[in-house]
Amino acid sequence: MFRHLAAVALLASPVPALAQPVAETPRPSVLAGSTLLNVSAEGRVERAPDVADLSAGVLTQAATASEAMRANAERMTAVVAALKRAGVAERDIQTAGLNLNPQYVYRENQPPQLTGYQAINNVAVRVRDLRDMGRTIDALVAQGANQINGPTFRLDKPEPALDQARVEAVRKARARAELYAGAAGLRVKRIASISETGGMVPPPYPMPIARAEAMSAKDASTPVAPGEVEMAVTVNVTFELE
Repeated sequence: MFRHLAAVALLASPVPALAQPVAETPRPSVLAGSTLLNVSAEGRVERAPDVADLSAGVLTQAATASEAMRANAERMTAVVAALKRAGVAERDIQTAGLNLNPQYVYRENQPPQLTGYQAINNVAVRVRDLRDMGRTIDALVAQGANQINGPTFRLDKPEPALDQARVEAVRKARARAELYAGAAGLRVKRIASISETGGMVPPPYPMPIARAEAMSAKDASTPVAPGEVEMAVTVNVTFELE
């Protein structure tokens, strides 16, 4: 009897409905069916540099390694002292390379013959006051520097100039997109994406010869022309047209 009632109760109980998969309506992409236009544009700004980087070094030769290093140390100490007297801060002077190499003479059918040693010491220098750059270089040479490379002029804080170049690049891209859209009988609806391919700092423009000659005639120091540095940024912009 109990077995029969249990079977009846089972039949009387509601049977839960099986969960049916709901077909999700695909959401169209925001840009599906849109007309897209890709535009690249470059923005450039020019600024007077406020920092210069150069390297100054001393090369010495002697019969022995210790003599070459000792002579190099004496002259390099004088070079660093000259930089500090010229107003270069200690934090802006950094040893960039120190090398000691044997020197050989090579003759045919003979083993190499040692003739001495060559010591080279280079420091990287950051000059923040460009007005006395020529005198600074002359002071280095007077104190024994016989290897000078540079200067390379740049902006100490380039981001504000780069930001202005970015604004200019986007403005150009927008104007170009309006031109293309108008020619096609469309209009620019919005910017769909924007990316930056990177900035660059080309070498400074050469200073006019007349000004360089005037600087040379004014004083006897080595003429140095900072000119201008150019900051450039390229942007790639995708516009949605309608």
